[in-house]
Amino acid sequence: MTSTPSGADGAFAGWTTRRWLRVGVACTLVVLAVLGSLGAWAMWRTSQITASLVDRRSPALIESMRVEEALVNQETGIRGYGLSGRRDYLQPYAEGVTGEETALRRLRPLVADDGRARADLAAVERLAGTWQQRIAIPVSTASPTEAATITSVRTAEGKAAFDALRGAMTRQQSHLEQEREEATRQLRRAVTLRNWVFAVIAVVIVLVAGLVFEGLRRGVTGPLGRLGSAVRDVTQGRFDRSLDGTGPADLRRLTADVESMRLRLVAELRFSEEARGLLDDQAEDLKRSNAELEQFAYVASHDLQEPLRKVSSFTQLLQRRYGGQLDDKADQYIGFAVDGANRMQSLINDLLAFSRVGRVHNEQRTVDLERVLNTTLGDLSVTVEETGAEITHDPLPSVLGDATQLGMLLQNLLSNAIKFRHPDRPPRIHLGVTEAGGNWEFEVRDNGIGIAPEFQEKVFVIFQRLHTKDAYPGTGIGLAMCKKVVEFHGGTISIDPDTPTGTRVLFTLPTLPAVSASAPAAPTAVPDRETQS
Repeated sequence: MTSTPSGADGAFAGWTTRRWLRVGVACTLVVLAVLGSLGAWAMWRTSQITASLVDRRSPALIESMRVEEALVNQETGIRGYGLSGRRDYLQPYAEGVTGEETALRRLRPLVADDGRARADLAAVERLAGTWQQRIAIPVSTASPTEAATITSVRTAEGKAAFDALRGAMTRQQSHLEQEREEATRQLRRAVTLRNWVFAVIAVVIVLVAGLVFEGLRRGVTGPLGRLGSAVRDVTQGRFDRSLDGTGPADLRRLTADVESMRLRLVAELRFSEEARGLLDDQAEDLKRSNAELEQFAYVASHDLQEPLRKVSSFTQLLQRRYGGQLDDKADQYIGFAVDGANRMQSLINDLLAFSRVGRVHNEQRTVDLERVLNTTLGDLSVTVEETGAEITHDPLPSVLGDATQLGMLLQNLLSNAIKFRHPDRPPRIHLGVTEAGGNWEFEVRDNGIGIAPEFQEKVFVIFQRLHTKDAYPGTGIGLAMCKKVVEFHGGTISIDPDTPTGTRVLFTLPTLPAVSASAPAAPTAVPDRETQS
């Protein structure tokens, strides 16, 4: 049963969350790319103007001033030498020539892409060359007398030539200053434009972030929050609350699926209520049945055993009093009756012990298996002495369980190992233990007749016997009781199929919680006499 999701109608009704996110991310990337391009262009323009101002305009003006300074030094040296005739006045002229060449070499590439600046520089170089050819070179290469004569003759010409040179340099520096000021104004405008561009970028980014947040709130987090709230109400027991889907198509489908699951849960809950009522009735029937079984156990332990003891006692009395006085057939029949009564009594006792596992003896406490083993060996001391059995064991740990049941477990395993001994050798039995994976792994290994592989599972079934009662007495309940005790304590029990000689019974018991017990290293032999408790 499903529900029809409510939600958006129209052109975008079929859009899923993934599609909305893809479109939103694509649009956001386009906007950011445009804004990034504008920002990069503003930065590029600002850097270009800054580079022009710093690398060309200002250095060109500075070099033009250095050319003027060098030419003034030349004119001062030439004029001093011409008037005084002293050679030391030519030192400023020589330095000025060197400074002029250096400044011109730096200035030419700075004005290479500016036509007016190139024309101004050409005029300065032409006028400087005229003044040098007509005045500076003739005076500097002449003797003091000739220099004075040339100076006096060409005074007016030299002054006019240098004044024209000064005017050309003034015009050049004025043009360069205008270009630098224009570049400075452009830089200010570019910086202002860059700041506005980045301000707009910041505003657009904030708007995009707000739109993304609002879109996610309306399209994803809001519908998910409402769905989560409704689901929590359902999990808290409000199964009558219906779920309405909003948002993208996939969220509406998810809501529809959850609503369908809610409806199925309601149906299952209704069925479970009916089934629970039926189980309650069956539990009552089972409780009555268990009470009847307990009553039957009481009857078996008291009412049945009393007449059985009478039958056994009187048949035994009949056997003692009239044995040998009747014929052989009568003695044989009396023996059958005595044996049957005794076996019936043993069977009833074993069945009672088997039924009490986990029901009567169920004291869960820390049990020291060393003490349990000592008590068990004491109970078996007569059998151990008669058979010449040697029993060794590793130091045993403490476990959580019932001491009576664990004593029954060890007694059955050890008595079986003694009972099914090999006729050609005395019993050698070892109880070993190791710790692995939160469990104690025990082994009871003997050198007896062993168990064939095809019977290694069968021996744990109640009343299953591999030998006749004449060969090995017993009721066939011992290993079944061992399995019940081990499983009641949360462990497992099995026969090792790879043991070449004798039998190796393996069983596990959980380790004590929050108790660290160390596994022992070497077996300890227990002499027969010292095992009695």
